[in-house]
Amino acid sequence: MENETIKGMLLDIQNTSLEFSVVQSGKESKRVNGLYKPDTREIILHNKNFKTENELIYTAVHEYTHHIINEEQIQASGGREPPHQARSHTNYFWAKFNELLELAEQKGYYRIDIADSPELKALTDEIRKKYIEPNGQLMIEFGKALIKAQALCEQANIRYEDYIDRVLQLPRTTAKSVTKVGLLPSENAVLGYDNMKIVAAIKKPNERARAQEAIKSGKSPDSVIAMMKRKASQIDPKTKLEKERERLTKTISELTQRLEFVEESLANM
Repeated sequence: MENETIKGMLLDIQNTSLEFSVVQSGKESKRVNGLYKPDTREIILHNKNFKTENELIYTAVHEYTHHIINEEQIQASGGREPPHQARSHTNYFWAKFNELLELAEQKGYYRIDIADSPELKALTDEIRKKYIEPNGQLMIEFGKALIKAQALCEQANIRYEDYIDRVLQLPRTTAKSVTKVGLLPSENAVLGYDNMKIVAAIKKPNERARAQEAIKSGKSPDSVIAMMKRKASQIDPKTKLEKERERLTKTISELTQRLEFVEESLANM
C-alpha cells in the first residue's frame, strides 16, 4: 500500500483536523512494528515486519490512535501542545484503539476471522469452555466461600482482615474482588473472572447489565471500562484543568515539605 492510501484509509475511519503523515520505513525492526512522533505528527511503519496488508493496517490504526489522542489533548489544553506522557498505552488508549479497529472492520479495511483457521477456531472454543467459563464458576464459588468465612469470623470474634492476611495469606484487594464476584449469578461465569471483576465493581444494576451485555457482544475489557467511565470524561476542559491544578498544587506542597525535611536531616548529620 502507498503511504497516501494508508493515510486516506485512516482519515476515512476517523477524520482529524491535525495534519499528519504516514511513512513506511522500508525496514525491519525487532523492537517495534511502528511508532508515532507527536512532535512531527509522523506515523512510522516498519513495513518489512508485516507479511500481509492486514497486519500493516492493524499497526497503522494503532499509531493513528496515538495521533487522535494527541489531537484530543491539544484541544483540551486550549490549543496548546500538552506534555507528552511516558505512559501512552493507557486504558483509554486501548479502548479508543479497539473502537477504531471496529470501524476499520465495518468499512472493510481490516478483518479478524478465526473461522479462516478451523484449528484456531476449535482451540478458541476449547479455551472458552474448558478454561474461561470453569474458572469463572470457580471464582464465584470462591467468593461465596469468603462471604461465609467472614460471617464465621464474626461469630468466632476473629478479625476477618487478620484471617485474610495471615491465615489465608491473600492480598486484601484480591479477597475484596473475589467476594464481589461471589455475589454475581452463576450465568456470569461465561464472562470469565477478569470480566466478572469489571461487572461486579459496578454498583448500579442497569449499568452492570449494560457492561455485561457489552462484554457478551464482543467489546474488549478496556472498551467496557472506558464506556463506564465516559460520564467522568464528559467534564468540560476547564473543570478538568482546575482539578489537575489542585492535584499538582497538593503534590508540589507535599514534595516541598519532604525536601525541607531531607535538607534538615542532611544538615544535622
